[in-house]
Amino acid sequence: MEASNSAPRREEEEEEEQDQLEKDRFVPSHHPSAPPDELFDISTAVDPSYVISLIRKLLPVEPRSGGNTEIRGSNCIDEVVNSSNDSCESREVVDDSTKSDFRGEGDGDLRDGGTAHLSAGEEVWEECGCVLWDLAANQTHSELMVQNFVLDVLLANLMVTQSVRVTEICLGILGNLACHEVPMKHIVSTNGLISVMVNQLFLDDTQCLCEAFRLLSYGLQGRECIKWAEALQPDHILSRILWIMENTLNPQLIEKSVGLLLSMLESQNEVEHTLLSRLMKLGLASILVNLLAFEMSKLKNDKMPDRYPVLDVILRALEALCVIDVYSLEICSNKDFFQLVCDLIKFPDKVEISTSCVTAVVLIANIVSDVPDLASNISQDFPFLQGLLDIFPFTSDDSGARCALWSIIARLLVRVREDEMSTSSLRQIVFILLSKSDAIEDDLFDHQFDENKGFESVATSGRKLDARTLALRRITCILNKWNALKDSFEKDMIEEHATDEKICRLLGICHKHTVSDTS
Repeated sequence: MEASNSAPRREEEEEEEQDQLEKDRFVPSHHPSAPPDELFDISTAVDPSYVISLIRKLLPVEPRSGGNTEIRGSNCIDEVVNSSNDSCESREVVDDSTKSDFRGEGDGDLRDGGTAHLSAGEEVWEECGCVLWDLAANQTHSELMVQNFVLDVLLANLMVTQSVRVTEICLGILGNLACHEVPMKHIVSTNGLISVMVNQLFLDDTQCLCEAFRLLSYGLQGRECIKWAEALQPDHILSRILWIMENTLNPQLIEKSVGLLLSMLESQNEVEHTLLSRLMKLGLASILVNLLAFEMSKLKNDKMPDRYPVLDVILRALEALCVIDVYSLEICSNKDFFQLVCDLIKFPDKVEISTSCVTAVVLIANIVSDVPDLASNISQDFPFLQGLLDIFPFTSDDSGARCALWSIIARLLVRVREDEMSTSSLRQIVFILLSKSDAIEDDLFDHQFDENKGFESVATSGRKLDARTLALRRITCILNKWNALKDSFEKDMIEEHATDEKICRLLGICHKHTVSDTS
């Protein structure tokens, strides 16, 4: 009796398990497994039919006045629809865009970013979109996607959706596709797509804007950068970019928006000519300096690692501007900017912001080269000299930064008048040099076979010497002056690390490398 009842019970349990498996197929998961398919012979971990099925599920639909659904898109999309047995559900989207992650106009309030509430149908759309977002990072998958009209589907979605989440996913997919050469060509050749993507800059959603800036940055870095630059050229678009850069409170969005600017500066000359003069007229230089001031205030008051990349990209953008002859003087003559980068050099804990400090060194070298009088302002700033010497370990693999560092040190030390300065000032500079003698020695030892080529020549007494040789000679003069006077000092003025042994060692290092440099 029990055996006869157990068989139907097992069958019922198996049916329940099967039903549950069918239900689980529609439960969103970030990386759903691909269905098996034998119709395609492509070497990939994901079956092409699965990718195509995901694209079909992204087809935008909009209710007709009569209650039926109407597919919105190009004829290419309609062909995909006609070949599919999948049905698309109408999406009801409630977009809570009453909040924004920007400074309020007039009141200066800090407001949080908005979120979109999705219906059950849109949750399926979101899940499929997220999977395609991940798959688009792979070259093979990305090429398969553009071959199967994903760009038409994304364009149609961007044109009709009112959901910021849908917009973010579409831009995210496009951003990953733009990383690959073939999909990028398809993006550029898809009629109206670039202009629609540029128009997304007028959204007030932080994540959408981050993805839009990332996508546009890739566009300006590619071979078709001129077409992207032309789309960004109108003043109202460039003004919007600067407005976002200046008003956003989100560090990631600052990084992405300034990153777009950096892509413009590092792109072809035609792009620079098309966009940069307009941006400068719209106040780009002052905005970047203001952003730097804001990040420096954050750095001094509170350690926030998520802001370190922001500081770095702002400095890189300013560095790129400084090497453009037309705009160099405007940037370099800004005393507030000069003071900010000098303050960064004096920041005590440089390990986590080492790349920013290296960029600051290059900036300062460019500034004092263009505006030599500024070097006099910092020649007596001994904490600044100490900060410079702290940066040597971070420039080991960057010959340009090393040259810049030696150039600044030489320009400072050549203005030091050891015969005229007070005993306390002489003592201070000697102790700084001795305390950082290991960093000086390590740099000279690691690069002892480097040619002087690349070291800036600095004029002194009617002659020109390379910066490193001049700096070492000046260190020698300062130490010799100290040795000549130290016997007259009281014992409490001589600190433990200023021993005769350390002075002799640093003098020997300087002599060795100045002789080898001039031989």
